[in-house]
Amino acid sequence: MWTVSPPAGISRRAKKLFASERAGRARALELARQHAANALSTANLVMGLCSVLCSLNGRYDYSCWLLLVGFLLDLADGAVARRLDACSALGAKLDDFADFTSFGLATALLLRTRGVLDGLLAVAYVLAVFARLCFFSSGIPFTYRGLPCPYASALLAGTSLLTGGHLTLLRVAAAVMILFMVDRGFYPHDKVLESQLWKKAVYAGGVAAVLFSPSSVLSLYYLAWAASYIFFPFAVWSCKV
Repeated sequence: MWTVSPPAGISRRAKKLFASERAGRARALELARQHAANALSTANLVMGLCSVLCSLNGRYDYSCWLLLVGFLLDLADGAVARRLDACSALGAKLDDFADFTSFGLATALLLRTRGVLDGLLAVAYVLAVFARLCFFSSGIPFTYRGLPCPYASALLAGTSLLTGGHLTLLRVAAAVMILFMVDRGFYPHDKVLESQLWKKAVYAGGVAAVLFSPSSVLSLYYLAWAASYIFFPFAVWSCKV
């Protein structure tokens, strides 16, 4: 039986084509791995900018929803970066800029600056977020200096949704969050709250709350979530000292 084999030149070109396609897919996958967390940080930045626009147009309810979505994105980008081993200096800068926009500027606008005192409180809040981002890590595992600003933002956004934007409560909550963020003492994170199983469960609940829950349930969920990270670890750590 006679068999006809393709010319050697065609075979070599076919092999080069397949190798080139594989190399292209590998480069695309590597590019996606490197920038997946950066894409989430960029999405958080977009949520913050949209929240600013909503607040400037008086739609504070939409602004709060966007901040809570940004909160979820901020939690996801760090987890994705660590999971994919894609931490970089660019990603850290982008994350800080997104956090400052969403959890600093956009959150401060929830205070509805109608006078000099309101303006000073908003400026103080933004400066507290700035200081918090500048002095983030203490170098001790599960321990930081000051309260992370995403949790302060989530608490303010949840309070605003739950109370219909009650200004007095918002101002009191903002003042308390400022004190927590600028505190230069060690702020511990409880190992239970930092466990991956707890994070996945609570994160899934947060996504479900954003997608399916009415604003009252959503607000209570995020208030409880933020409060657990704000007060429970510190209380446990204080009792041990």
